[in-house]
Amino acid sequence: MLQDARQFGQKLVCRRPLGPREETEHHMAGCLNTLDLVIIGTACIARAWSYTFDSLTGNHISQGLEGTFSLYMPYYLAKYPDFFALGLVLLLTGLLVLGVHVLPQVNKVFMGINILVLSFIIVSGFIKGDLHNWKLTEQDYTLNTSESNDIYSLGPLGSGGFVPFGLDGVLRGAALCSYMFIGFDSIVTTGEKAQNPQRSIPISIVVSVLICFVAYFGVSAALTLMVPYYQIHPDSPFLQAFLHVGWGPATYAVAVGILCALSSSLLNTMFAMSWLIYTMAEDGLLFRFLAQINARTHTHIKVIMISGILTGVLALLFHFSDLMDLMSLRSLLANLVVDFSVLVLRYHSDQNLSKNQKTEEESEMELVVKERSLDSVLEAGTSRNLKSLWFPASTIPTQTSGQIVYGCAIVLVVLLIILSLIVYQWPSQVFSGDPMLTTVAVLLLLLITGVTAIIWRQPQDPTALHFRVPALPFLPLVSIFVNIYLMVHMTTWTWVLFGIWMGIGFAIYFGYGIRHKLEENTEQHTSLHLPNAGQRHP
Repeated sequence: MLQDARQFGQKLVCRRPLGPREETEHHMAGCLNTLDLVIIGTACIARAWSYTFDSLTGNHISQGLEGTFSLYMPYYLAKYPDFFALGLVLLLTGLLVLGVHVLPQVNKVFMGINILVLSFIIVSGFIKGDLHNWKLTEQDYTLNTSESNDIYSLGPLGSGGFVPFGLDGVLRGAALCSYMFIGFDSIVTTGEKAQNPQRSIPISIVVSVLICFVAYFGVSAALTLMVPYYQIHPDSPFLQAFLHVGWGPATYAVAVGILCALSSSLLNTMFAMSWLIYTMAEDGLLFRFLAQINARTHTHIKVIMISGILTGVLALLFHFSDLMDLMSLRSLLANLVVDFSVLVLRYHSDQNLSKNQKTEEESEMELVVKERSLDSVLEAGTSRNLKSLWFPASTIPTQTSGQIVYGCAIVLVVLLIILSLIVYQWPSQVFSGDPMLTTVAVLLLLLITGVTAIIWRQPQDPTALHFRVPALPFLPLVSIFVNIYLMVHMTTWTWVLFGIWMGIGFAIYFGYGIRHKLEENTEQHTSLHLPNAGQRHP
């Protein structure tokens, strides 16, 4: 499955054959990017399932566990170990070991229930909502503090009004909620079934993003209209919101719908996680023993059990918000990598011809031309190299122009990181005219503008496509800056978790995966170039 998806991705995105090391790096990066998101996402769903069920019981489960284990939990972990979430994950792991998975018909039913519940929440919010909740003041907060009988404490007030925590609060919320816009890569991996993927895949992604935006915007608006923002329950906001407006019976219908949607998502993500680990092991990117299939149940038991235990431990020990923050950080990093790739690939020298369009003679001629052009550039000296930054020698991408764009893009990322850190750490000093910080920020902006202009002057790939990212290089650079600026808003603990998680991934990659995958690719390329004499074909 991943082999077909990788080949399709090469045709659709790279449009050129990849070498052994390139293929390994692209494949490994894509698999690890999907794998860690799936593992963390599965743990988040398990925690959300536990919180929703706990709300139906009047929070007796969480209160009992917190009262028993809270004193023994380190401060950087959850307040209590969620054994209910662990048990749920282990139960579903057992079902997967037996070969049970959700049927497509059941998925459609659960999806329909999920849509109905979301629609009910949105409509109810606009019916029972109060616009005054978007204009709250300190007097309202004081009144709620004195009269509140809720079992949970009130959140911070902020400055009141429609945006109580200012622009910094908006950006912080956007960074935390970026996890909502993930999973669209599944459209690409299943796009090989489309009749015209170069047209239908971009349209599908844009439509999906718009649908997600409308759904999340509607639910967020309904929730903040029903409940003052400082009274929103952090673990089960929707159930407590209906209790707040006096619609107690509606909480059961909403809870059942949420549990159905979470159950379907949990089982499907666990199945996808185990299958992804199996395919990576089969390709040599992970340990080979993980690719073994049980002869009786026809399932990969070792993979299912290991992935289930890993997910269960995450759901047991880490708080829901920590898992969501880690997932959001990974999403922002993935978006940044995509933006960087779009910027570089548009100016890549090998994008103008696809693998199927190149003949052997054309490849040899192109190689000769490139060697001659490279020799001429070397003979021209440093002055001509500097001149090519602003006046490229060709109107189509070349190896030199591609290298220039690649280097400039890396410099831009570094400059944007420095600018984002300065603006985040000292926003008032920068915008109030502090001599040193303002000067540094202006110099960084000038450097960013100059490097962007150099990229803008380089030739782009002229291939006509149904969908091309507009306004290059400015739009990807703006997106890169937004993702970096949102990433610096993440907490220190989230970055620590991210560093540990990435360290484990890099250890597996450099310690095992890249070596075994390169050996396998070398054997395949060697067999392809063997003479036909003496070869046996099945």
